Amino acid sequence: MPCEAGGVHVRSDRRYHFGVGPEELWSRFAQLDDYQAWWPWLRRFEAGGIAEGERWSCLVQPPLPYALRFDLLFDEVVPARSAGARIEGDISGHARIDIDATDTGSELRLVSHLAPASTMLRVVSRLARPVAAFGHDWVLDTGFRQFTDRAIGAGVTAALVRPPATA
Repeated sequence: MPCEAGGVHVRSDRRYHFGVGPEELWSRFAQLDDYQAWWPWLRRFEAGGIAEGERWSCLVQPPLPYALRFDLLFDEVVPARSAGARIEGDISGHARIDIDATDTGSELRLVSHLAPASTMLRVVSRLARPVAAFGHDWVLDTGFRQFTDRAIGAGVTAALVRPPATA
């Protein structure tokens, strides 16, 4: 069962504002072939699309002495509105995004509950809890900045609305 593995459970509930509407934001997220250019720390990425039943295979290298291998298995997708996925691999759990229109564009909410699933990560998370939280926050914060700069583009506002969650 997701997140039942030992170690630190990392929960996130973040909101991001983008100065583009939900349809435009979704269309940028759907540019899967650009993911590795936007996010150079995404060392391997195999995906067919954003749809229920799709499986994305990822290898993420945060600025830590280990890489994370995991799959996202989409169990719910409503284009331009929401997507939910189970996560399996070195980490396990569930993540979900919801997109709502605002007066000035859209707000994306990311909620996730993750836990280490591999033996090595469980040990690291128990012995160095701040390292696990740092790696998680680094991927989200850096990913947001890089997506804003590279996918959304200059001149479009974007902001983290809610501070990072803790482990």
